[in-house]
Amino acid sequence: MLKNDLFLKALKGETVQRPPVWMMRQAGRYLPEFIALRDKYDFFTRCQTPELAAEITVQPIRRIAPDAAILFSDILVVPQAMGIEVLMKENFGPFLPNPIRSLADVHRVYVPDIQESLGYVMDAIKLTKEMLNDEVPLIGFAGSPWTIFCYAVEGKGSKSFDTAKGFCFSNPAAAHTLLQKITDTTILYLKEKVKAGVDAVQIFDSWGGMLSPVDYQEFSWKYINQIVEALADHAPVIVFGKGCWFALGEMGKSRASALGVDWTCSARNARYLSGGNITLQGNFDPSRLLSPIPTIKKMVHEMIDEFGKDKYVVNLGHGILPNIPVDHAKAFIDAVKEYGN
Repeated sequence: MLKNDLFLKALKGETVQRPPVWMMRQAGRYLPEFIALRDKYDFFTRCQTPELAAEITVQPIRRIAPDAAILFSDILVVPQAMGIEVLMKENFGPFLPNPIRSLADVHRVYVPDIQESLGYVMDAIKLTKEMLNDEVPLIGFAGSPWTIFCYAVEGKGSKSFDTAKGFCFSNPAAAHTLLQKITDTTILYLKEKVKAGVDAVQIFDSWGGMLSPVDYQEFSWKYINQIVEALADHAPVIVFGKGCWFALGEMGKSRASALGVDWTCSARNARYLSGGNITLQGNFDPSRLLSPIPTIKKMVHEMIDEFGKDKYVVNLGHGILPNIPVDHAKAFIDAVKEYGN
């Protein structure tokens, strides 16, 4: 039994004393102990070595004590497993040397055997669960099919993903074939993660906001919803679409347990657009963690007042930035724990 199940209660919509809190990218680059490991091991070595991934996952639990842990991994382990080469370049980010640009390229991509290609993730989950010792729940995650597709076609990060969008519009049949392969792989992957022991899963649609509302339905949401439908009976599913406030209505009707909201959408609008019944997660601007500590605490309390303490998970509106002082990250977590006292 979990010693702290506040996060899972909020996902079920149960009444709580205070909302739970965790931070996207909390296992990472703002922590000195993470930087020490980063300087020693390259990125995918950290992802693929269960002992390192587990250690990185629990670092923030020891240091800032959020109400949930999120497994250290990366959304791009999925395309790697599907036969797409992915490199992580220093001071550049993800780089895919052979981007998908034709139907022939799409046909070369395959739905893998998950245990064979991503077994190291399941080993990391089991190890992390042991290290967490039932203190807090563990979240597993995957990128949305559209977000993975963006990297696979563009070949790197982008401000607008015009190449990826262009491929969808000029070659929709090939685009949908690739999106379906990514979706099928992601469903198998997340189901294995749940079997290995994660308590909830989150789908990150980082680049959903690049699409118009009509195109979002066709190229992103319908694939995310397949994942939600496939996983909903196995574990709570959180959907986070950055810049996707326009889809909150549709998302709110799905079987997702919670919806992530970025900082450009007010609490009031998010509640209204999502239909008012689903748990929401978010949406503190990560840059705001550079504010003085008293300001952070005041703003966090105001944010909880706006969302309401029930059916709410306190989080950032996107991942924590590398330049955030650790005591500011801790102040964010502490502010939630002090709420209502």
